Amino acid sequence: MTTTQTSASLRRPERPAATGARRPAGRRREGAAWVFLSPWVLGAVLLTLLPMAVSLYLSFTDYDLFNPPSWVGLRNYTQMFTEDPRYWRSVAATLTYVVIAVPLQLALALVVALALKNMKRGKGFYRSAFYAPSLLGASMSIALVWRALFNDGGTVDNLLGTGGWVNRPGWALLAVALLTVWQFGAPMVIFLAGLQQIPAELYEAAAVDGASRWRRFLSVTVPMLSPVIFFNLVLQTIQAFQVFTPAFAVSAGKGGPADSTLFYTLYLYDRGFVASHMGYASAMAWVLLLVIGAVTAVLFRTSRSWVFYAFEGDDR
Repeated sequence: MTTTQTSASLRRPERPAATGARRPAGRRREGAAWVFLSPWVLGAVLLTLLPMAVSLYLSFTDYDLFNPPSWVGLRNYTQMFTEDPRYWRSVAATLTYVVIAVPLQLALALVVALALKNMKRGKGFYRSAFYAPSLLGASMSIALVWRALFNDGGTVDNLLGTGGWVNRPGWALLAVALLTVWQFGAPMVIFLAGLQQIPAELYEAAAVDGASRWRRFLSVTVPMLSPVIFFNLVLQTIQAFQVFTPAFAVSAGKGGPADSTLFYTLYLYDRGFVASHMGYASAMAWVLLLVIGAVTAVLFRTSRSWVFYAFEGDDR
C-alpha cells in the first residue's frame, strides 16, 4: 500500500453536507412544534399568567371596579388578618368543611371501588351510575335541589323530623359537605383503576399465610394503593378549598345561617363582586393560593412516610 493510499484510508470522512442538511430539518421541526404549542402558550400567558400578575398588583391597591386603582401597600392584608372577623369565620368554615368532606368522600369512594372490583356482572352500569353525580353535582341546579331536600319541610325533614338543616347553624355546613361526599364518582374510578393493578399473587400469598380479609386489606391493599390514595387526597383537598357553588346555593349567597357556610371563596366573591372591594378580594385570592400551596407541600412531605411505590424496592 502506497503512502498516498494509507493517508487516504486514515483520513476522517467529511460530513459537512449531511450535517448542513440536518440542521434546517431540525429547525423546521422545532418551528412546527412551536406552531402547534402556540395556542397553549398564548392561552397560558393571556388567560393565566397575565391575570395573575394583574391580581397580584390589585392586591396592593384600593380598587372598586369603577375608579382607577390607588396604591395602598399592605393595607388589604393587615385589614384581612387584624380587622375582619368575618374573614376568620370564613377560614374556620372552610377548614371544617375540608376536614369533614374530604375523608368521608375518599372513604366512600374506596368502599364502592372495592365492591365494584369483585363484581362479575353489571360493573360498567354501576360504575357509570356512581360516576354520574361527579358530572352533575357541581351545577347550580343540583345544588338548588339539594337545598330543597334539606330545607324546612323537605325530604330530610319529613323522614328524620330534625327540621331543615340549611336553616340551622350546626347542620348547614354538614348538608353542604354531604353534597360533596355524594360526588365520589371521580375518586372512585381512580381507586378502581388502582385496585385492578394490584397483583392477585399478593392476595393469594397472604391467604396462604392465614391472613383474614381485614388483614389483607391493611397489609396488601392499602400499601399497594397508597400512591392512588395520595393522588386522590391531594386532588380532592385542593378542590375542597375552592368550593363555591354548593355554599352559594344553599345559603342564597349569604353564607348563613350565622356565617356557618361562609366559605372562603364565597366571602371572596362577596368582597369582590358584591361590595366592589376588588383589591381586598385579590389579596384574599393570593392568600388562598399560598395556603393551598403550603398544604400541598405538607402532603408531599408527609407522603414519604406512608406512600409506597413498588419500584422503590427494585432500586435498593
